[in-house]
Amino acid sequence: MLPPGGHHWYIIRELGFPDPETFLASYERASAWLDSVGVLPERTVIGGFSQGAVMSYALGLGADRPRPAGILALSGFIPTVEGFTLDLERPLPPIAIGHGTYDPVIGVEWGRQAKEKLEAASADVLYREYPLPHTIDPRFLGELQHWVQQTVSAGSSAPATSREPS
Repeated sequence: MLPPGGHHWYIIRELGFPDPETFLASYERASAWLDSVGVLPERTVIGGFSQGAVMSYALGLGADRPRPAGILALSGFIPTVEGFTLDLERPLPPIAIGHGTYDPVIGVEWGRQAKEKLEAASADVLYREYPLPHTIDPRFLGELQHWVQQTVSAGSSAPATSREPS
């Protein structure tokens, strides 16, 4: 457990820039777990809230990772970490971003920056802001349910990639 309490994916000393040692360790464990699940990437939507959103960006956009059907990032940021490389060159999956405009933990500007960066790389981005703090807008969840169904359906009609779980 780390201050202020609770469990964390990694140590964060500066917003946007996770601690490399703890981030890379979590990234490797999450990658191994995801690879062991046995679901094809094109049938998978990776998503999370806060640090989980950051890890979702990493798992879906990492240079050494297969592309998922979609990425769902709620109240997070795209990480910049020494030793970790994003790949925004390969075609990007659809990405849904939600962020509270009153978020005191990870300010809404981080969601806006992610949207701009991903759209500049030609991603199809669903972006929603809501007048809430560091939380998820329940109204957005209804929209996301439809988005996930469409995204997985579109991913399953894409050419399959052959990949054996490690």
